[in-house]
Amino acid sequence: MSRARPLLVLNVAALTPRLLRHMPRLRSLADGGRPASLTPVFPAVTCTVQSSLLTGLYPRDHGIVGNGWYFRELGEVLLWRQHNRLVRGEKVWETARRRFPGHRTANICWWYAMGAGTDITVTPRPVYHADGRKSPDCYTVPAGLRDELTRRLGPFPLFHYWGPAASLASTRWIVRATRHVLRTAAPDLTLAYLPHLDYDLQRHGPHGDEARAAAAELDAAVTPLLDFAQERGITVVALSEYGITAVDRPVHLNRALREAGLLSVHTQAGMEYLDPVTSRAFAVADHQVAHLHVRDPADVPHVRNLVAALPGVARVLDEAGKAELAVDHARSGELVAVADSRSWFTYYYWLDDARAPDFARCVDIHRKPGYDPAELFMDPADPLIRLKAAGALLRTRLGLRATLAVVPLDATCVRGSHGRLPDDPEDGPVLLCSDATAVDARAGHLAVDLPRLLLRLAGPPGDVPPAASV
Repeated sequence: MSRARPLLVLNVAALTPRLLRHMPRLRSLADGGRPASLTPVFPAVTCTVQSSLLTGLYPRDHGIVGNGWYFRELGEVLLWRQHNRLVRGEKVWETARRRFPGHRTANICWWYAMGAGTDITVTPRPVYHADGRKSPDCYTVPAGLRDELTRRLGPFPLFHYWGPAASLASTRWIVRATRHVLRTAAPDLTLAYLPHLDYDLQRHGPHGDEARAAAAELDAAVTPLLDFAQERGITVVALSEYGITAVDRPVHLNRALREAGLLSVHTQAGMEYLDPVTSRAFAVADHQVAHLHVRDPADVPHVRNLVAALPGVARVLDEAGKAELAVDHARSGELVAVADSRSWFTYYYWLDDARAPDFARCVDIHRKPGYDPAELFMDPADPLIRLKAAGALLRTRLGLRATLAVVPLDATCVRGSHGRLPDDPEDGPVLLCSDATAVDARAGHLAVDLPRLLLRLAGPPGDVPPAASV
């Protein structure tokens, strides 16, 4: 069998046709500057769509029904788990190994990287110190790659990867790390995740000057990597999982369920915590989608009607609705709520901010029982918030315990969201390829088609069929 042709797959989070107009270098990958549309799976969120892109399966089959879910066997809501065994189905690199002996894959910051079996892995992995401090770092395979990248590039910029300080710095680090891996290891398939657009689009929305500036910044940052790939004859595929749309209305599903007597909390040290085990119903909020867990089947019609009547809720999926959107998996809620195009769902369940848990004001993606985009902000209501943050960071650097409580509890600051399927292709994900014969800009592609496309591109020259037949 012949050796695979080298491929670089760039996952440019939140890239849309509308934003691509401000990105001349990335746009040059598309035939005539026009990208193909990429129809995502539902829900259109990071972990779900990435799992479909890499397995060719829908959520009902690979099991990743969101960025997290309610683990019924544990009685806990857990988001942003990292182990690849949570994803069912054969991954594209496993198929490639069978087809191309000796095939090697590098995964640089795509999700579910731990235990994925890729030959090279780079993924964010902070150091959680015994005294409560958290230090930026990454996990790599082979293990020595971590020291090599840290020596050349500095520590992985974790606090620029997510949180109020999230910025271009993390994308630049990933670009440089990807180029280093391509130069030193020459994998056959390289997956790289570039998060920069996601930040300002959630902060400010997708249509303003901030969005256009973020697009231009990312285009400049990725140019050296694209130039390197072109020089080495590496085929480049660039895509996105979702597009972000403008929102101005947060919807508090859990508060509505609590006010109806369906959601339970327990109190410790004056702080309230969601109690999934004793709740009759609660929501795992994830951008514009929420899994509604209802303990007693007799309560399902009541919960469906209650949630469907809330302003900002477009649809509540029952079993038939879940099957229609291929999210009918055991990990899904008994019901799934979908926001309208201008709304999104908070995880908030407390009715008084004075009773909110301390983690609510922190960047704490693993303890919150739902996604919290307010973590991208410093509380605008507190004029001293930056001084307080600086003081907390100083104490941390001195080895003292400190709580970096900077996140606002007012969700109206969020201006962009995603998760529902796009109403307009201009606001949806895209697919570009440096091999113009491989994609069809007129017909578009499905996210679940990507493994087949990559395997065809990896074959000997001439193996890629005309775009219309892909």
